[in-house]
Amino acid sequence: MQIGKYLLSRFTSLVPPLVLPENPIKLLRMLNRRQTALFIVALLAWTFDAFDFFSVTLNITNIAETYGKTASDITWGITVTLMLRSVGAIIFGVAGDQFGRKWPFIVNVVFYAIVEICTGFCNTYEQFLGVRVLFGIAMGGVYGNCAATALEDAPMAVRGLLSGMLQQGYALGYLLAAAFNLAITPNQSHETETFTRVKAERVAKALENKKDSKVSSVRAFLSGIRPALAEHWATLIYLVLMMAGFNFLSHGSQDLYPTFLSSQLGFSPTYVTVTTVVANCGAILGGSVVGYFSNCFGRRLSILAVLIIGAALIPAYTLPRTKSIMAGAFFEQLCVQGAWGVVPIHLMELAPVNFRSFVVGTSYQLGNLISSASSTIEATVGEKFPLSTSSSSSTHKQYDYGKVIALFLGATYAYLLIIIFLGPEKRNMEQEKVTKIEVAENEIDVTKIEVTEKEIEVTKIEVTENGIQVTPISTKKVEAF
Repeated sequence: MQIGKYLLSRFTSLVPPLVLPENPIKLLRMLNRRQTALFIVALLAWTFDAFDFFSVTLNITNIAETYGKTASDITWGITVTLMLRSVGAIIFGVAGDQFGRKWPFIVNVVFYAIVEICTGFCNTYEQFLGVRVLFGIAMGGVYGNCAATALEDAPMAVRGLLSGMLQQGYALGYLLAAAFNLAITPNQSHETETFTRVKAERVAKALENKKDSKVSSVRAFLSGIRPALAEHWATLIYLVLMMAGFNFLSHGSQDLYPTFLSSQLGFSPTYVTVTTVVANCGAILGGSVVGYFSNCFGRRLSILAVLIIGAALIPAYTLPRTKSIMAGAFFEQLCVQGAWGVVPIHLMELAPVNFRSFVVGTSYQLGNLISSASSTIEATVGEKFPLSTSSSSSTHKQYDYGKVIALFLGATYAYLLIIIFLGPEKRNMEQEKVTKIEVAENEIDVTKIEVTEKEIEVTKIEVTENGIQVTPISTKKVEAF
């Protein structure tokens, strides 16, 4: 009976309240200086995290030539990065919930910056994969603390808008990577033979030539996770499955797309970059707008609407063979990142409050782990569909990546539509405390209103000459859906 009631509520809970959305400028003005600063810090960290990641995906062909490998070999660098992100999410998520957001966040950002720089100094394919493993751990730690830092202190009314804006740091990072790639990659200078020899000698010479942890504190923290897992295990499994779908959607639509444009459609580096920029402009717009409207129309309904539109736009994203494909890329990524724009706040609301950084980051990155082979799957399957224009003797073979991307996206959209429709929603149900204090001549009258996921409790606290008197006024149960 409970299962039947829940399934029925999947329909009824999609009905939005008859309330018009508030002016977004008015919502942003609700943030104080501290909340604004926290959001900007989180946005910048997420933006440059994505910038570092897409610096590799935009250069798959060039990197393959550098190491004498195929495109599918290089996509393993993307795959191992995505696979190891869950490790970073656990490490930095636990640290963020145990020691606070600030210092784990700072250490994490410094870590991924250093590792990304090291990527450019790899001399062999094996070194490249090793560095990308480390980058995956560093990248994985960012999201949980990022979302918590940006959203948990913000007023509830503005969280949907901030969620969409925060998530589009990912698209903004992609856009910046594309712009810098256009400016730098075609114009890089070639080194002299002398410098190359000196560099090799330097490496050869280099080849010749545990800090204590607070175990008791960590154990104490982990002991608190057990009851949370016992109570919320079903929700955690759902979050991982949901994030697997979202990560399949983003990586399946983005990671191999520049290769598809350059290899199959024959776009020049300039047009590949322009198409990428156009697509990410759509992504930024979609994420911000849909995240904003999700506060009014609900998280699940907003996601479902753009998923349906995005699925219908797959042909426009992969079939055109002229520059008109830019329009399809714009609107497809508007839908992909429009759905993603709701993810940060949806995850935050479904996660247990006491372990928010850990649950948000880990569920996100475990979903990433499941979807980590997206680009490798697409590249490998694509090689099963050689184009007729590609001869067996050609050094640069061409494959029908467009067909594979379309099929991959179709399956992912179908999966996400089912899992979002069947999933829970707790929009604006987080605990919020409002205290009204009236100071009179002889007494302090405090009225406290406490809103939790289960009930609203109003308590009157009177401090007089005779002592403290606590009087429960009313309690009203609230059903979360």
